[in-house]
Amino acid sequence: MPEIWFPHLGIEINHLNRVAFTIFGKEVYWYGIFIGTAVLLGLLLAMHEAKRTGQDPDTYLDFALYALVFAIICARLYYVAFSWDNYKDNLIKIFATREGGLAIYGGVIGGVLTALVYSKIKKINFWQLADTAAPSLVLGQVLGRWGNFFNREAFGDFTNNLFAMRYQLSQVRLGDISDNTLSQLQMVNGVEYIQVHPTFLYESLWNLGVLALLIFVSRRKKFHGEIAGLYFLGYGLGRVWIEGLRTDQLRWGGFAVSQVLSAIFIVAAAAFLVWKGRQEKLVLKSMEGENSVENEEKQED
Repeated sequence: MPEIWFPHLGIEINHLNRVAFTIFGKEVYWYGIFIGTAVLLGLLLAMHEAKRTGQDPDTYLDFALYALVFAIICARLYYVAFSWDNYKDNLIKIFATREGGLAIYGGVIGGVLTALVYSKIKKINFWQLADTAAPSLVLGQVLGRWGNFFNREAFGDFTNNLFAMRYQLSQVRLGDISDNTLSQLQMVNGVEYIQVHPTFLYESLWNLGVLALLIFVSRRKKFHGEIAGLYFLGYGLGRVWIEGLRTDQLRWGGFAVSQVLSAIFIVAAAAFLVWKGRQEKLVLKSMEGENSVENEEKQED
């Protein structure tokens, strides 16, 4: 029987191990390979965009070295903070990152904070830096979600829609499975399957659309900050509904933390884009007025 199965699409997958290979006795996971590939491709994309826009590509190589470290630290701290019950009695587990537990939003926050400090120290425009890095960030999120697929994680509740995905029950962490999904186990030739929303796939495809939008607009952008604002708006819009489908949410006070944060980013990004857009129009009108006066003076002379 297949290990992973999309019954309505006729796709069956076997022999999909979360471990890619072993080196010097240490297991190397596909998740890490996807993240590493995402970092490399994201860096190349940012350096290409920097060159296209007249910036120094080496700035982004330098920035990436700092951003990667602090993004990982913040991704871990974010996860631990909202899963504190799992760590409060054994604090050493906080450092056991090989057991999993990195939150994307924590990484995003860490990257933004690094960009703020870096741009201040290097005396470069923060919003231009953010615009150049944003497509690379969402590219990383497109690829990173496939690491979740190999890990059999980041899935949703029971569904029977076109994209319904089946995992063998024995290969999934029980803590990630909702009671509703367990009550609707699929038994096929003696093998128990859960049938769920492939939310990793939804988010990967959504982010691919966001990436296409950012690249398209970057060739036509009207002000610094526009691409970064569109990233937070676009990513937030996708995450706010996809997060609602997931069964492994980080929660605080009864709320799904990432869902709330997504809603905040949507509102903040929309407000920022409207405000900056109006500012840009005022600047253009002012410039047009000055040019008109100059032309009239020249005609009089």
